[in-house]
Amino acid sequence: MITRRTFMAVGIKGATAIALAPVVPVFSTTLNYFSMDDNMESATDHAAAKNHFRPLQRFGLGGVAIGNAFRPTTDEQAQEALEGAWAAGVRYFDTSPWYGLGLSERRFGHFLHNKKREEYVLSTKVGRLLKPTQNIPKTMWQAPAPFKYEYDYSAAGIRRSVEDSLQRLGIESLNIVFIHDLSPDNGDMKDKWTEYFKTAQNGAMPELTRMREEGLIKGWGLGVNTIEPILKTLEVADPDIFLSATQYSLMKHEDALNR
Repeated sequence: MITRRTFMAVGIKGATAIALAPVVPVFSTTLNYFSMDDNMESATDHAAAKNHFRPLQRFGLGGVAIGNAFRPTTDEQAQEALEGAWAAGVRYFDTSPWYGLGLSERRFGHFLHNKKREEYVLSTKVGRLLKPTQNIPKTMWQAPAPFKYEYDYSAAGIRRSVEDSLQRLGIESLNIVFIHDLSPDNGDMKDKWTEYFKTAQNGAMPELTRMREEGLIKGWGLGVNTIEPILKTLEVADPDIFLSATQYSLMKHEDALNR
């Protein structure tokens, strides 16, 4: 059985692979911190989801640092971190066009195109379309790709976003697509987030449901930092799964437990 100490050790080493200069490899390809059984949900637990997609994996690797959120990193550092995570048993990967303005998806694609598609679960996000520019906007990303972004939660915009992501990732389908940052804490939206939500309700949500029926994706939901849009989505659509970030900690957990 995986212990909390072991899990934390791998998480710290994964972050170190991104945060430190690549003098000595952080991971060895012989590492085996987790068995595949440690990282897989039981068939009984998974069956409880009925017709909604759930990844069997209990933990995964997010793509924020791979997109240069904290400091500029090289492609080699990113690949080293991904290789180390794979060697440690990670088989669920999450990224977004927003992370590094496309950089994170490209780096994930470079790594995963050598892996068998059925061996891993991959999620990305929609809501922002990227367009090339010589004047890269100032964002949280360090040395991002040369793109600007615009919000688009329409059906056509979501279809375009998924197709763009598939090209950056170099794959033919996605396991999960999260509608990204459609939330009152988004500084670009603030109080207008409900207007964007209405667009998504009439555009993004039914379009993602169609993609699920087509087999282009297996499931969809929201990737947000607050609980209000999650509850609202459950009232108006048929999502499969949510990525609720920063919602459960020693300091902040009441919404997760009570709502």
